[in-house]
Amino acid sequence: MISVTQGALGLASGTLVGFSLGLVGGGGSVLAVPLMVYVVGVPDPHVAIGTSAIAVATNAAFNLSNHARGGTVKWSCALTFAAAGIIGAFVGSIFGKMLDGQKLLALFALVMLVIAALMLKTRARAGLPDVQMNWSNMPAIVGLGLATGTLSGFFGIGGGFLIVPALMLATGMSIMNAVSSSLVAVTAFGLTTAASYAWSGLVSWGLAGLFITGGIAGGLIGTRLARLLAARRGALNTVFAAVIIAVALYMLVRSLTPILTGPS
Repeated sequence: MISVTQGALGLASGTLVGFSLGLVGGGGSVLAVPLMVYVVGVPDPHVAIGTSAIAVATNAAFNLSNHARGGTVKWSCALTFAAAGIIGAFVGSIFGKMLDGQKLLALFALVMLVIAALMLKTRARAGLPDVQMNWSNMPAIVGLGLATGTLSGFFGIGGGFLIVPALMLATGMSIMNAVSSSLVAVTAFGLTTAASYAWSGLVSWGLAGLFITGGIAGGLIGTRLARLLAARRGALNTVFAAVIIAVALYMLVRSLTPILTGPS
């Protein structure tokens, strides 16, 4: 059962998660998992991962519709990337459930720091305005989609923080197009991972519903802010990297503390 306090915290946390998805196309599960574990008080990291996956996938689909109305989704690239990644997400989720929950969070935090450094390095790049999938970039889209999907499933995340830079690397598209297009894959990866965890009974459906409800409101605000920041060269990249670094450092501290201190 979810207490009233947990319900209120879940709703507020969902709003923050939806805001992040709308703003940078990522941060859904990256924020949702630590919020569920450290704020809402979900005791099992694997239940937090499974619950966040279904909530984030639903919120990502809602935010995708907002970005699609703005015409910034590169559908050919996004759909191919997502299709390749679904296979990887399914395989990755199987292995992710075999690893200790706290170690899983710590490992993902390290991956996030590497991604943040790469985003800051390329923050001034404008990106190509009219990117479409073709024979020259299709191998990179498929290959990076498969690799990103595997990591997404392994860490139990929607994968936006991995998908956005991967799309930019594979196609040369701008970060605004990558943020919008990434939501196709975030939705697909999240649903694939959620199905795997739900099959194992590792989803709290009531908490997922609260996260989804809060995320709808947060997503509307985040999408509008993303369009404003996209007009400023490098601003959205910098915000993207800053969010990753902050969350990664917090996750490292919280997940490594019990490992380093050991039993009391």
